[in-house]
Amino acid sequence: MGNPHLEATDLRKEFGGLMAVFDVSFSVDRNEIVALIGPNGAGKTTIFNLISGVLPPTRGEMRFEGHLLNGLKPHAITGLGVARTFQSVQLFGNMTVLENVMVGRHLKTRYGLISAALHLPHAQSEERAIRQQAMEQLTSVGLEKSANENALSLPFGQQRLLEIARALATEPRLLLLDEVGSGLNQTEKEDLDRLIRVIRDSGVTVLLVEHDVQFVMGIADRIIVLDYGQKIAEGTPDEVRADRRVIAAYLGEELVHPC
Repeated sequence: MGNPHLEATDLRKEFGGLMAVFDVSFSVDRNEIVALIGPNGAGKTTIFNLISGVLPPTRGEMRFEGHLLNGLKPHAITGLGVARTFQSVQLFGNMTVLENVMVGRHLKTRYGLISAALHLPHAQSEERAIRQQAMEQLTSVGLEKSANENALSLPFGQQRLLEIARALATEPRLLLLDEVGSGLNQTEKEDLDRLIRVIRDSGVTVLLVEHDVQFVMGIADRIIVLDYGQKIAEGTPDEVRADRRVIAAYLGEELVHPC
């Protein structure tokens, strides 16, 4: 297994008197697909916000490839190789599909958005390369034919794919996917399953939050289960499926006897 790609130790987040995450520890190894699951309010998205620098932890430590993430701004964490999507789709509505992905590429370039917007000579050749790379990312998620459409004109499922393409444009080694299956139909979820596997096979580690337990059971190498901000179980899909604590947390037998 080697050293963990991502490691969280005794992670805690308090909001006033509310304990959203309570001393959670876990690790993710390189090229794994790991899922964080749990009922509503379990702390899943809060953990993503801590890892990506959106929120500071109350206590605990987070490391990615040995780098301490505590105290770093989101752009600095992105620069280290961590990218994410959001539970609610967050696209630039005044931009095209292609331009949304180009924003992701600009986070990894030398000259950045301002030089590109001013059409400075030293940025023009790089801008052409960024456009080509962004098109390649759109092709990887099947959106190349929609490159010149307004981002918000896409159907919801394709907006989810666009967010993934934009995250991939930052060249991450760790991709955090927050509820990317939410609102998708069965066919779209099957396509998403294939895409996540392709991403993993390309060398990107995937940590995902997902409410669809059956989707998670089919794709994750390991599953970490949260309830009321605490980790209550961790293991393979089969181990988690049979864990009585997990069954009690979900109050549903579908985890034991999936259709």
